[in-house]
Parts: sequence; structure tokens; C-alpha cells
Amino acid sequence: MPSALSFDLSEDHNMIRETVRAFAEKEVRPKAHELDRGETFSAELTKRMGEMGLFGMQIGPEYGGQGLDYVSYIIAVEEMARVDGSQAATLAAHNSLGVGPIHDFGSEEQKKKYLPKLCTGEHVWAFGLTEPDAGSDAGGTQTKAVKVDGGWQMTGAKMFITNATVPCSLGATVQAVSGKRPDGKKEYTCFLVEKGAPGYTTRPMKDKMLWRASDTGELYFDKVKIPDSQVLGKPGDGFKQMLKTLDAGRLSIAAMGLGCAQGAYELGLQYAKQRKQFGAPIATFQANAFKLADMATQIEHARLYLYYACWLKDQKRPYAKESAMAKLNCAEVARMCVTHALQLFGGYGFMGEFQIERFFRDQKLIEVGEGTSEIQRLVISRAIGCYEGS
Repeated sequence: MPSALSFDLSEDHNMIRETVRAFAEKEVRPKAHELDRGETFSAELTKRMGEMGLFGMQIGPEYGGQGLDYVSYIIAVEEMARVDGSQAATLAAHNSLGVGPIHDFGSEEQKKKYLPKLCTGEHVWAFGLTEPDAGSDAGGTQTKAVKVDGGWQMTGAKMFITNATVPCSLGATVQAVSGKRPDGKKEYTCFLVEKGAPGYTTRPMKDKMLWRASDTGELYFDKVKIPDSQVLGKPGDGFKQMLKTLDAGRLSIAAMGLGCAQGAYELGLQYAKQRKQFGAPIATFQANAFKLADMATQIEHARLYLYYACWLKDQKRPYAKESAMAKLNCAEVARMCVTHALQLFGGYGFMGEFQIERFFRDQKLIEVGEGTSEIQRLVISRAIGCYEGS
């Protein structure tokens, strides 16, 4: 007999949604506008998220985590993004890009050294991949690590890195060119580089259009000495580690897009019911009612597919294609929803005192971060065989 098909979330999943939503409404929403305008990273909210168990949700209790499934984590990111993209970015980047690679590829010693500290909310960890000339083309990495006595020496720079420059950052996982493979192509290795290492400096990137209350920075490595014990996994495995990390990270960015869409839809629906023109709420005008119907429909579709992709990951099945599809779809649904919602607000939507203005700005990064929508289409087209034999 085939197994039963169920779309019901567990009681634990529903409890996580309710808990994170309550926290986001009570503690994050009242501060979101001020933090956004001041470009202020909130160590207080970050610590509170840690106290709630939102850091290391998918990490086992033996390392200080909650041992939950990926769907649970994605629900938490979704609910945070429903209120504030910046806090959701801190949460998602730390879990997917910071903690994830250490847990998935680190030695037992590395896991015991870092993970318990990174599950508390008192510290964050970054993932150094993007460079001035290496974005969508991750193979264009120029940062180099040269083997020396007792370890490695790293020189180079990274940019657009989340959770790297604030005082509570402990360091970053950094991908560097570490040599050449037998076929002559570049070999990549990932290193765990601690804050305070001689030659390692960071600089915050300010005046951002979006996610202004999350930490974004540049990393510089001037002959940084890294011991062999800080190599993540095996030398030469860096590119494979990066690809697997991005597969998982796309799911969390998709959740941010889904949460953004949900938050924008709710703001638009509430306003459309209250705002009157021609003697009636504007929600009753067919043009507006149809916008809201389209938003509600696309959000439900996006949620179902995202949760399916996360379920595949939890079942340890291949999910690279599905994560790219989920990320692409959620990004486009978010764009549609914030655009429709802003249209409902009319002129008021352009004013900072109305939350939809922040949602409208924050949404754009979903189409760019952790692989642009164009790159997602490339990943998908390869997965469906468009380039076989080429």
C-alpha cells in the first residue's frame, strides 16, 4: 500500500509558527522602522532569537541546537520575514551559511569548538564567498590560500558578507583558491577564519537600499596565517561544500521571499478594507479585489512548493533543482505582492512611516541574494537537461 499523502503540519510546526509570529509582532515590529532608518544591527534582538532557540534549530542537542527538521527552521524564517527582512536575514544567514557548513563538513573538534557558542544568539558566524569580481561566477574567486609550514597563508578580499563585521561575530567560513587540480582547473578550500586573526580585518558596508538593519560587510585578508586545524573538511573540497551550502541557503532565502509576500499581502488587505474612495472600501473595487486574490493564490502555491522542497531535504533526497525552483518562485511572488500592495496604498505607500515602503525595498534582494533569479533559471535549465551534450 502506498503511504498516505498529508499536507498537515505537525503540532510542533504550528507551535513554532505561533511562537515566532508572537515574538516578531511584539518585539521586532515596534523596532523595525527605527532600526532600518538608523542602519542599526540589533545585538539585543539577535540574542533574543538565540534565547528562543532560533539559532541552530537544525543542529543536534549534543552541539547546543534544537535538533529540529528543516521545515521548522524555514517556518521560523518565514515568520520573521513577514515582519522584518533585516532580522530574518540575520537569522537565515547565521543558520544556513554560518552554522550549516560547520555542522555539515566540520570535524568533530570544530563542531565542539564552535557550534555551542553559535547556537546561543550571543555570537554569529559568516560565510565568505562573494568578491568584487566573483558573484554569480563563484569560480572567479581570487582570494588565495598558499600552503606554508604549519598551515596556510590567505590573501584577498570578500564583499556583501552578512554577519561578519559586528562585535558579536566570531569569524567566517572563507572559500579561497588553494591550488590547481590535475586537470589544470582551480582547486578551492574553505577555511574557518576567526575574528582577531592577525591580518584579518572587516569593514561594514553602509547606505544600503534594503535590509538596512542587518550587518553587511567587506572582509580583507593580508597574509592571514591559518593553522591546518582550521581547514573545513578536506583541502580541495571547498567548491563542493559551497554548492551544497547554497542549495540549502536558497531554501531560507525562499522563505524570506514567502514571508515578505505574506507580510505585504496582509498590509495591503488591511489597508484596502479601511481606505475608502467613492464612498466604499477600496477592497470592494474589482481591480483591487483581484489583486488581493492573485496575491493570496500565489502565496499559497509558493508555500506548498517551498515546504515540499524542504521535505525532500529532510528526507535526504536530492533537492537542488527544487530549491532553485522554490527560490525563484518565492522571489517573483514577493515582487508581485509588494508591487500590488504598494499600488493599493497609493501615495502613502511611498512614505517611510508606512511599512509597505520597507517591504518594497527589502524584496529586491530576494531576486539577487544567494544566486540571482537568472542563475536559478540556469540551475533549473541544466537540471531538466537543456544542455545535455553541449
